[in-house]
Amino acid sequence: RRFSGCYECKLVVDPLLGISKDPSLRGTICSCPECGEIFMKAENLELHQAVRHAVSELGPEDTSKNIVEIIFKSSWLKKQTPICQIDRILKVQNTPKTISKFEEYRDSIKSKATKKHPRCIADGNELLRFHCTTFACSLGLSGSTNLCNTIPKCNVCSIIKNGFKVAQETNGKGILTTATSGKAHDKAAGVEDGDYEKRAMLVCRVIAGRVKKNIMEGDNMEEYDSVAGAVGVYSDLDELFVFNPHAILPCFVVIYRGF
Repeated sequence: RRFSGCYECKLVVDPLLGISKDPSLRGTICSCPECGEIFMKAENLELHQAVRHAVSELGPEDTSKNIVEIIFKSSWLKKQTPICQIDRILKVQNTPKTISKFEEYRDSIKSKATKKHPRCIADGNELLRFHCTTFACSLGLSGSTNLCNTIPKCNVCSIIKNGFKVAQETNGKGILTTATSGKAHDKAAGVEDGDYEKRAMLVCRVIAGRVKKNIMEGDNMEEYDSVAGAVGVYSDLDELFVFNPHAILPCFVVIYRGF
């Protein structure tokens, strides 16, 4: 049920219990800046924002939309097939807690870096990468900002809400990111929905840290933060596996079709 109240005197009205003027509520009452719903605890507000206001669609006036679209199309790199059609581009409204964990991980990479890894000292070796996955809902359709929160196979909503999960991959334990959108598309497994698969491209900030290339038996992997996969024509880090889920921050979601 919803609460209402006054922000000056901190008087709170519960629709069933009536008026409460408990002094203990003065430091905890908070409201959602998007919809105005009032919550008694900050963690409840954060959960509400993480689900109900998780994404927002970028309109024609947003410069970010044009930039993301250019990055997505220019890195498709499939000359034999036409570039797919973009339905909508969504901005992920990451919570302060999610951003804080990402920045804390970057700081930890910077703090243990040596002169052998100058990029790690500077910014943790941060890269812009792609991760393609599937979804099963109508995320962002008609101005919707909430996650589905109910469909088990909706991987996009799960990642935005709960973060990435480390899975066993071909090159070891890690989360796959790619340098190009086309490569990410090829690596994604599909969910059937009618006559076509529903896929979404996550454009992410990734802290690569110390990258291990050409893994050899007996290598001490504790000295590295990520592993390079297959080398592509356009990048020597066409595939990159990161070990820590906090190393990836999803920033945009590209909903596309026609592939």
